[in-house]
Order: sequence, then C-alpha cells, then structure tokens
Amino acid sequence: MNASLVVVAVLLLFVVVTIAKGVRIVPQGEEWIVERLGKYRTTLRPGLNIVIPYFDRIAYKLVTKDLILDIKEQEVITRDNAVIVTNAVAFVKVTDPVKAAYGVTNFAVAIENLIMTTLRSIIGEMELDEALSSREKIKVRLRESIVDEAIDWGLTVKSVEIQDIRPSPSMQQAMEQQAAAERERKAMVTRAEGEKQAAILEAEARLEAAKRDANARVMLAQASAEALRRVGEAVGPDSSALWYLLGEKYVTSLERLAAGENAKFVVLPADLPQAVAGLFARGGH
Repeated sequence: MNASLVVVAVLLLFVVVTIAKGVRIVPQGEEWIVERLGKYRTTLRPGLNIVIPYFDRIAYKLVTKDLILDIKEQEVITRDNAVIVTNAVAFVKVTDPVKAAYGVTNFAVAIENLIMTTLRSIIGEMELDEALSSREKIKVRLRESIVDEAIDWGLTVKSVEIQDIRPSPSMQQAMEQQAAAERERKAMVTRAEGEKQAAILEAEARLEAAKRDANARVMLAQASAEALRRVGEAVGPDSSALWYLLGEKYVTSLERLAAGENAKFVVLPADLPQAVAGLFARGGH
C-alpha cells in the first residue's frame, strides 16, 4: 500500500513538473526564443504559451521595449590634430528577436562599440571648430551610418544624441592661452592705433597752429604797413612829427623797462641824453 502511494505521488509530481515546464507566461515587453534540441524552434509572444517539455527550452529572453544605451566618454582626434572629449546616448529597440539573439553575440555591446567607432570616424573628418559647432550634423550622420548594421542585428535605432562634446583639458588650456595671446595682440594693436591717431592729431594741431600763426603775422605786418602808410599820409613831407613820436616812444620804453617787477638793474646807453636830445632836435628841424 505504501509503495503504491509513493508511485502515485511520484507520477503526480512528474505530471505537475511536466505541465509547469510546458506552460510559459511571457510578460508584456518581452519575447522569448525557444530552441528544440539546440535548434531555433519559435518565438514566444507576451501571454500564455505552450511548449513541449524536455524537448523545448527557453534560450533567450529579449526585452522589446526601448533600450537606453549610454555610450561612454572617449577622446577623439580631429582633422587638425585637436583632442576633444565626447559621449552619447542611443535609443534602440529590438524589432527582430531572432536576429538579435543569433546575429551577434551581445547586441547591446555591439551597438555601443559601433557607435563609438563611427563617432570617432565622423569627428576625425572635421576640424575642431566645425566639430564643436556641428552637433546636429554629427548626430544625423551617426544615425545614418549605423542604421544598416543595426537592422542586420534585429535592432531599430530610434535616436542617437550627442550628450557632450568639448575640448580635452590640455586642449582647453592651450585654447585659453591662445585666446589670451589674441586679446593681448588686439590690445596692442588698439593702443598702437590710438597712439598713431594721437600723433596725427597732434601734428595736425601743430600744422594748424603754424598756419594760423603765419596768417596772424601776415595780418599784423599788413596792419603795420597800413598804419605806417596812414601815418605817412597824415604827416606829409614834414618829418619832424615822426622824429618827435619816435623819441616819445623811446622814452616810454625806457620807463616801462625801469618799472618792471623783475628789473633790478637797467643798463642805459652812455650817451642817452645826447641820443634823446638828438631825436628831439631832429624833430625840431
């Protein structure tokens, strides 16, 4: 009796295990690859599925939701030998589970490495300034370059975004030094231009002052000549008045010279009385 119960229990356990192995419930957002005796048999969709126990096995469980792949940061050399640092993020989706399972060993690692190598190739064809300012262009070219390979692996590349693209620390230091040198050069040019303009303006001012001074001298000479002409006309042929005025001016000049604040000594001609008398004497004739 006890042996019969044991056999029944063993058979019942075998039936339960067999049913458990034959029934598979696939969650939403996943697809399972079934192999029979080591060969691909079918793909289980989300929901309740029946397989043959002991012959069929679940070889791969693939997520069909959008996958976010973080492309690690890497250094890239541009065409003009500048080193920049860049990284990206890719959004992919498994659209053919069979190709994703059997087309490549690890599709996530494969697509990450493909994006990294393609990104290096694209940036390597650009110069530094172009690479730093062409993020959208790089993104479009990157997606176009990897889409065919991704299809062969059963993947759809929805988007590839460039997270960061910047010069390397050593390159940033060199650029800062170059910018500082350029600012200093512009400052020197500005100072030199200012000094040049100042010199030009100063020379023009001197020239204008000389012209005005010359004009003033000419006008003064013309005025003096006119004054002499008028005096000559007023005096007429009699020159005694002229000699009188000349003597008066002579005496007035001596008085001013003696009255000056800085005059401590006034040197007069030894024959001053005779000279004055001569002037007035001439005026008297």
